[in-house]
Amino acid sequence: MILRPDYINAITPYIDAPFVKILTGIRRSGKSTILKMLAEELKGRGVPEKNIITYKLDNIEYEDITAKAFYDRVKTELAQTGKTYLFFDEIQEIPSWEKIVNDLMQNENVDIYVTGSNSRMLSSEISTYLTGRYVSFLVYPLSFTEFLTFKKQYTQIKDPHQELLDYIQCGGFPATRLKEYTPDEVYTIVRDIYSSTIYTDIVKRNQIRKADLLERVVRYTFSNIGQTFSAYSIAKYLKSENRKIDNETIYSYLEKLEKAFILFRCSRYDLQGKEILKTQEKFYVADPTLRYAVLGYSPDSVAGMLENIIYLELRRRGYSVYVGKTLKGEIDFVATKQNEKIYVQVTQKINNHETELREYSRLLDIQDNYPKYVLRTDDFAKGNYQGIRTMHVADFLLDNSF
Repeated sequence: MILRPDYINAITPYIDAPFVKILTGIRRSGKSTILKMLAEELKGRGVPEKNIITYKLDNIEYEDITAKAFYDRVKTELAQTGKTYLFFDEIQEIPSWEKIVNDLMQNENVDIYVTGSNSRMLSSEISTYLTGRYVSFLVYPLSFTEFLTFKKQYTQIKDPHQELLDYIQCGGFPATRLKEYTPDEVYTIVRDIYSSTIYTDIVKRNQIRKADLLERVVRYTFSNIGQTFSAYSIAKYLKSENRKIDNETIYSYLEKLEKAFILFRCSRYDLQGKEILKTQEKFYVADPTLRYAVLGYSPDSVAGMLENIIYLELRRRGYSVYVGKTLKGEIDFVATKQNEKIYVQVTQKINNHETELREYSRLLDIQDNYPKYVLRTDDFAKGNYQGIRTMHVADFLLDNSF
């Protein structure tokens, strides 16, 4: 079991606090393993093993269990002395789980940790029944730092700049990084993750009748990662393929893809008007391999995936991330966290003076003193240009100073 200390460090301050600890995220992102790490942390703190109880609720034994039957079972298994630490893995499989957890928190000597992978983990029931009694943590596939940690268990690590292409091409789902797989083998694994998420967490759970239309919306979105588009754009495209779909249905599909943690929405922020815009948003995918598993890998997709990877990294580090709108165009990312703010432009290479002017001039037009970055993958990705720091994408991903 390879540790993921960022998550452990984020969660452990809440051990024994009167909050349910909720871990959400796309399937196979490592939530169950993080629960095991937390259990080991508790044992290291002297908690008896009998006081730590784990339920894997996607097992067949729980398929038809009622809320009352499960609640009664848990109560009979609580430790007779001391606090019981309850780990509920994939808790959304239990009906009315929010009521069960709330009752246990109020009436028993317990500390509760739960994981879940779909939209029920974001539903209004959580706020209704657990108001003020939970903290949530979004678990992503491996960061670049974590990817290198996993990979060095079975092979020699090259220069991080060289390893970046492998990370872009083969992604960060932990299951694909336990041994050396070819890209095609990785995409086979990820295709199963994608299919189970689409058909179990979205189609089946929401009783979607036209799954083929949902698939077409997914393919359009994946093809346009890092590009602004609207529901109208998708509807127009599908109409050209003789498939009719209304804007509201498209918005509904995109929302469900977000709630299943396949997609992340990135709104535009008007830097002049200081307001979030509600049109022409961008979407990013939870891991590059989801795109490649569905559409296949192509070298011309690398630029978009670089942007995708930076977006995810900023989110991992706790930033709220927006596309910056200026009078002259767009800033790839405006990232804010409390009183911090950074501006980031991402480009694969700068081959000519015109491209260089475009990437740097938009940042130079911003009249404030917050840090500004241009991230590249070429040999000249270093230095400082009129206060704008130029970095290699790999170096930025490994830099813990922000």
